[in-house]
Amino acid sequence: MYRQRLTLPALTLTALTLLPLAVACGNEKGGGTGSSSVGADTEPSVTGVHWTVDSVTVNGTTHQAPDGAHVEIAEDGRATGNYGCNSFHSTATFKGDRITLSRTLSTEMACEKRPMEFETTLARALAAGPLTAEAGQGKLTLTTAKGDRVHLTEEKDAPLYGTKWTVNSLVRGDVAQSLPAAADGKAWLTFTKKSESGDKKSGEKESGDKEVGTVSGSLGCNRVSAKATVRGSHITLGAPRTTRQMCSGSLMTTEKSLLKLFDSTVSYRIDHRAITLTSENGEGIGAIADR
Repeated sequence: MYRQRLTLPALTLTALTLLPLAVACGNEKGGGTGSSSVGADTEPSVTGVHWTVDSVTVNGTTHQAPDGAHVEIAEDGRATGNYGCNSFHSTATFKGDRITLSRTLSTEMACEKRPMEFETTLARALAAGPLTAEAGQGKLTLTTAKGDRVHLTEEKDAPLYGTKWTVNSLVRGDVAQSLPAAADGKAWLTFTKKSESGDKKSGEKESGDKEVGTVSGSLGCNRVSAKATVRGSHITLGAPRTTRQMCSGSLMTTEKSLLKLFDSTVSYRIDHRAITLTSENGEGIGAIADR
């Protein structure tokens, strides 16, 4: 998954601006004039699905989406997504075979050139007017009256175990800060269930919902491994075992931040291909699943 480089020093979740956007979609052919809440006139497969944006075709030219661009509409009318750089959320309502996103709020991050260019293309396509939706076999296409198209694919959550989680941000409370350039793509973690040995079988749980395994990876400079015990939405990370290589100052600073998570219990949350690990004091990391 593409790793977003912020040109701003930090992102705050409250940095939102009102963004006008009218989106219409749906997967029923209908010309009804009445208005209804989300979910009333549409297939359940359109709502409650994380739709990854694959590309946008405008005037016959197809623009490939950066990793992270997506749209999701909940059954209660909440719509969230990411244009490729900035995140947005809004309220969705249906009218016949169309969906309108209103009261849309968006973050205002400055990112690398390509995500920003695609963001403009996607936002314009979504705001171009009523969109006709065609859904099936995990795919969704939204087509404007001019024939421009937004192509989307249903995406499942990445599994905790066996996924290479590449660290892309350091979290402190509501603020997520991107890693230094020198550490970009170099820090990662992989969780593994306890392998079959002795009387224990792979993935066997101990004492109810406790599942014992390991975590290994890179801190940006040195390799690391530790015991990892999962219970519910929490992971207890054991004392870290690391190599002892000396690296540049920025790499060592990143490493020290990651080491704070070990020998403690952290909460974790997976949102499709993103994971956050947060300690009791609100510090933690954000990571993206490699494809």
